[in-house]
Amino acid sequence: FTSFLHLPGTSEEVASPVQQCFMVPKKEINVVSDMAKWKRSQAYADYMGFILTLNEGIRGKKLTCEYKVSEPIEKLVTLLNTLDRWIDETPPVDQPSRFGNKAFRTWYAKLDQEAEKLVSAVIPKHLADAAPEVAVYLKESVGNSTRIDYGTGHEAAFAAFLCCLCKIGVLRVDDQMAIVFKVFNRYLEVMRKLQKTYRMEPAGSQGVWGLDDFQFLPFIWGSSQLIDHPTLEPRHFVEEKIVNENHKDFMFLECILFITEMKTGPFAEHSNQLWNISAVPSWSKVNQGLIRMYKAECLEKFPVIQHFKFGSLLPIQPVTS
Repeated sequence: FTSFLHLPGTSEEVASPVQQCFMVPKKEINVVSDMAKWKRSQAYADYMGFILTLNEGIRGKKLTCEYKVSEPIEKLVTLLNTLDRWIDETPPVDQPSRFGNKAFRTWYAKLDQEAEKLVSAVIPKHLADAAPEVAVYLKESVGNSTRIDYGTGHEAAFAAFLCCLCKIGVLRVDDQMAIVFKVFNRYLEVMRKLQKTYRMEPAGSQGVWGLDDFQFLPFIWGSSQLIDHPTLEPRHFVEEKIVNENHKDFMFLECILFITEMKTGPFAEHSNQLWNISAVPSWSKVNQGLIRMYKAECLEKFPVIQHFKFGSLLPIQPVTS
């Protein structure tokens, strides 16, 4: 899996894809029968490889543990802090409908305009040509400005954005923990703020039958963090006291806290799938089950994947190995 997380000090570094022809990613999945192309694609293999590499890299580790923070990681956090600041500068407008505040479109227009510049600040000069390609994934990762909704397809675009930064060698194998704990976690905070501020609709939500209205990856990575935990078992995450005491250490519990803040009524009713997961005996079983569910419910669903874009870094071409 680490083949595209460039290892420092190898010949690979010298031959990093500088001479590559970058391209602006575009839609390739237009009809349901195109889904077979996606599952065979280099993009799918690399995306899944990336998700699983990070899943292993943070296994058994707390959000608050020590890890290396490189300059590109710092720059990505700065980028996300900028998006956060723009929310403060773009308050919701008065409108008759409760959901989908139109101020989100103003906020999004700013990102649309600035995305390439934001990405250029993260990548080194000699890779400047990659900025337009990579920036597309950033723009796709914050929700849809027409529908004012957000869902797992947008989350996947952010993971794809990070995967592309690995493929061009900006992020490296020793950035793994910081990618999840510092960058992805900050992304989640900004997305939660967007969802609350502009009252975004869940995109393609399965309602009570889905895992969560908005996210999936923090449940996968968050369950990996909890593997072999000496005291916390899956049955504990439905206990308010446990969540309140441990959410700063574990992404999974941070998600549960957000759900309970946003929803009223018994947990078993508003989050039935998660309630069922609390009966699974071990975190490693939860983790494996969630990976299977992610493939089935997100990556193999046409309504989600039809929006995914393919370029030179995440190509639609079949796997070559």
